[in-house]
Amino acid sequence: MRAVRRQYGRGATAVHALRGIDLSLPRGSFTAVMGPSGSGKSTFLQCAAGLDLPTEGSVRLGGTEITGMNENELTELRRSRLGFVFQAFNLLPSLTVEQNVLLPMHLAGDGGRGRTASQGQARAADLLARVGLEGKGGRRPAELSGGQQQRVAIARALVTRPDVVFADEPTGALDTTTATEVLGLLRSAVDTLGATVVMVTHDPAAAAHADQVLFLADGLIADRLPRSPAATIAARMTALTAPNGSAAPRYAAA
Repeated sequence: MRAVRRQYGRGATAVHALRGIDLSLPRGSFTAVMGPSGSGKSTFLQCAAGLDLPTEGSVRLGGTEITGMNENELTELRRSRLGFVFQAFNLLPSLTVEQNVLLPMHLAGDGGRGRTASQGQARAADLLARVGLEGKGGRRPAELSGGQQQRVAIARALVTRPDVVFADEPTGALDTTTATEVLGLLRSAVDTLGATVVMVTHDPAAAAHADQVLFLADGLIADRLPRSPAATIAARMTALTAPNGSAAPRYAAA
């Protein structure tokens, strides 16, 4: 992302959601994005993923400039090179688990980067085994727990071997134990499959699984931390959101 700005509206009522984001994320890394409400986290994710276009600046995915793409080109990009995991699992209830996982490949129209149907099924089976759902490909989402449904969503996000997986509060609807398991799967996708994960979260425990944490405030990257314990991340977040006063010198010193 280079000098990325996103403005909604004009004149005195304009909202400057992003005010100039400059960021490079390496392949095979896990980045968490945190910030107070209204800091620009959702807009950041949408612009990075081609779900929204910046008002100014450019976004590149590998060597591909996506800022000037039309909607058809962006749709193809999202189908073949990006994966998504949301707080709501967004599984289709009428499809089986295997069919939900294979959906991005079917939407790509050619099995996903030239794969055959049998190769796609083998890929889905491998991913379901990796997320602890071996043998459950024939079940419907309603037959699974919330944590299992999110595991299916992770397998679906990885099935086309995307360049980047974007996760938006992926553990927000899960209990603590299940959330830890799901985050471990995202961490494993980076470490063993070479995936690149960008995750928006409000939870310091979730962010502690990432290689780095970016803190957004008022549409800018206000701070960043390398991989750190949840307590360190929470303290930095507290300092970032504190009003001007006693917390400010501690944050500045940090």
